[in-house]
Amino acid sequence: MNTVTKEQEHFQLEDIPTQLNHLATHLEQIQSLTLIGADSDKVVSLIHESRYYIEWTVSQLVDIDIDSSFELVDLGRVLTRWLFDWSEIWTNPKARTEVVSFTKNWSLRLRKGVPVS
Repeated sequence: MNTVTKEQEHFQLEDIPTQLNHLATHLEQIQSLTLIGADSDKVVSLIHESRYYIEWTVSQLVDIDIDSSFELVDLGRVLTRWLFDWSEIWTNPKARTEVVSFTKNWSLRLRKGVPVS
């Protein structure tokens, strides 16, 4: 059984653009911390929270825009893959640079609105 947390309840009271801005903020924090190589545990925590934000946003967005929902789910898949390989990513400068670039691009897309193709 899914239990709705207070954080989820509060998050889902926001409109979709605000939800996307919260997600963009998390991605910007991931980008910043990864770029300077600081606080790997905080980055992992932000990745986990971002996955929740995606799940909660998609549940509302899917009836409005299936294509954008699909793109957000795909973003969630990337974040999940990162979690499985995070210790390797964190110690590999090239992989961290890819994380920085990816999160930068996505945060910019989210700031512009729903990420359509």
